[in-house]
Parts: sequence; C-alpha cells; structure tokens
Amino acid sequence: MLQDPLADVLSVIKNADRVGKTSCITRASNEIKAVLKVLQDNGYIGAFELVDDGRGGKFKIELKGKILDTNVIKPRFSIALDEFEKWEKRYLPARNIGLLVLTTPKGIIEHKKAKELHVGGKLVCFVY
Repeated sequence: MLQDPLADVLSVIKNADRVGKTSCITRASNEIKAVLKVLQDNGYIGAFELVDDGRGGKFKIELKGKILDTNVIKPRFSIALDEFEKWEKRYLPARNIGLLVLTTPKGIIEHKKAKELHVGGKLVCFVY
C-alpha cells in the first residue's frame, strides 16, 4: 500500500543511481514533477518525461550518477528565514554541498533560492 509517493520516487532514483542505471521509471504527480524539476535545475538528474500508461502516467528519468543520498523529510517541518542554517547542518553533509527542497508560497524551490526570495516554507526533502 502506497503511503508516500514522493518517498517512493526518491528511493527508486537513489537505488537506480547507486547500481549505475542510466534511467528509471517512477509514478507521476504534480508534486513529484516540481521536485524533479528542482533536481534537474541543480544538475542531479537529466531530462525527465511523462509516459502515458493509461493510469495517470509515469515519469521516465535520465540519471547522471550524481546523487549520493536523497530522502523526504518527515514531518514536514516549517522553516523560517533565519533557520536555514540550522536545517542545513541537520540534513546536509557540509556547507554548500547538497540542497534542501521546500514548499513555499512561490512554489517548490531549493533553499538557496528561498533565501534569495526571502521566503520560508515547509521542508520536503534533501539531496546531495
């Protein structure tokens, strides 16, 4: 039974990347698409496309072999402008390595862009 679709997608990506696959197929949703777009913009994955399977579709994702670890953050902690460093220390291995993905009023974005836009939000996942 499916509990967290985003967690399943990130696990598929991480596991496929670790064994050296060049692509993987995962379920599709708008939230997953937004998170994949952030990962793509930051160079962690290549292109991804929606493949219609008659039941809502699936994403075919090209992998670059750059992901060491990724996972969702549960519960989805609220994060204020002055708390980014605290959460970076908790989930990322070192300064300027990796990124936190969060949902904000400006959409789903990485923490560096949220700092630039001066918005807080809720943590969704991390990747490095």
